[in-house]
Amino acid sequence: MTDVTIVVPTVGRPCLGRLFAALAPNPSAPVPPARVLVVDDRTDPDDPLAVPDWVTVLPGDGRGPAAARNIGWRAARHEWVVFLDDDVVPGPQWLDDLAADLAAVSDDVGGVQGELRVPLPDRRPTDWERVTAGLADGAWLTADMAYRRAALARVGGFDERLPRAFREDAELAHRVRRSGWSLRRGTRRTTHPVRPEDPWVSVRCQRGNADDALLRRLYGRRWRDVLELPAGRRHRHAAITAAALTAAGATLAALATGNHRWRGLAVLAAAAWGAGTAEFAAARIVPGPRDRREVLTMLATSAVIPPLAVTHWLRGWWTWRGERPLPVTARAAGRRAEPISLPPEPISLPPEPAMPRPPAVRPDRASRPAARSEAGPRPAPARPNPFRSWAPSAGAVR
Repeated sequence: MTDVTIVVPTVGRPCLGRLFAALAPNPSAPVPPARVLVVDDRTDPDDPLAVPDWVTVLPGDGRGPAAARNIGWRAARHEWVVFLDDDVVPGPQWLDDLAADLAAVSDDVGGVQGELRVPLPDRRPTDWERVTAGLADGAWLTADMAYRRAALARVGGFDERLPRAFREDAELAHRVRRSGWSLRRGTRRTTHPVRPEDPWVSVRCQRGNADDALLRRLYGRRWRDVLELPAGRRHRHAAITAAALTAAGATLAALATGNHRWRGLAVLAAAAWGAGTAEFAAARIVPGPRDRREVLTMLATSAVIPPLAVTHWLRGWWTWRGERPLPVTARAAGRRAEPISLPPEPISLPPEPAMPRPPAVRPDRASRPAARSEAGPRPAPARPNPFRSWAPSAGAVR
């Protein structure tokens, strides 16, 4: 199978070696069965990545997995591009099963997803383990997803305004289908182990709410239905946060005025906050192991998550005001998949040049629509490397 390019974005985590071991070609084979491109997305690398000689490393620019995958597929010279995360483990027959998946689809199919398996311990899983296990039920996840290069080219690839490993694959799949391609599930199997994390991982994951706000801007109130994403808890988080703010404000007013009515409002609002927080914590504690460490972690993080989630949402809502979806060119109905006709593979390929940043001064409201139509979608602002705060695409943001 030499008509496939495998693209792996990475920040050099140790699990990358495990992936290479699973993809290693048979020593007796004259050539590797597929070309493997690794995009080194470390923001400040000290040393080159240690990779086998059959792997090509492309330099990334530290802007996250969406931008790194775009660098990878644009450097590909084959009809199919397969995206793998650097922390997955393809099955023993993965390459053969991949070839069978791609051979079985018709010309109107633009993508084929692999089957993800998340092994869990024999005991009750923790909150983080359950979040990761949700990947097994996710749709079109780029932990193991093959796309025709023609389909990626038609829609412009991943939206780089989504800087985390969160929602960017669902958004791409939506645009690919809008352009006229269909997507299918394959039979190849890939294991996605649960990565060890500290107790505060669920708090860090709330940064993904800013990405949700962008998608709300792009696709309207029914954006979850449009992108086929499960329902979240944002409205409950907003109610809990409002109760906490009301309790704090009423308490200050009572202290300042001595009016007992303010004290009564503060008590009611505090009771509402306590009830909402208790329900959230219970929903996370009951299915888990219920040991002391997990219970204390859930109690602490359940108090912090609602206001933090709302804050990140509001930040994203303000940052991405006026944004529009990337343009989509429809594929002609019944048209066969176009063969890739590109120059021979070079020894090394540079990344795509970074888009220049827009001026710091925004246009006024009267001129903003015209400026946006001329300049296109605004590039994502610089953020800390999102690989270091990765959140699974299925339900990580609460």
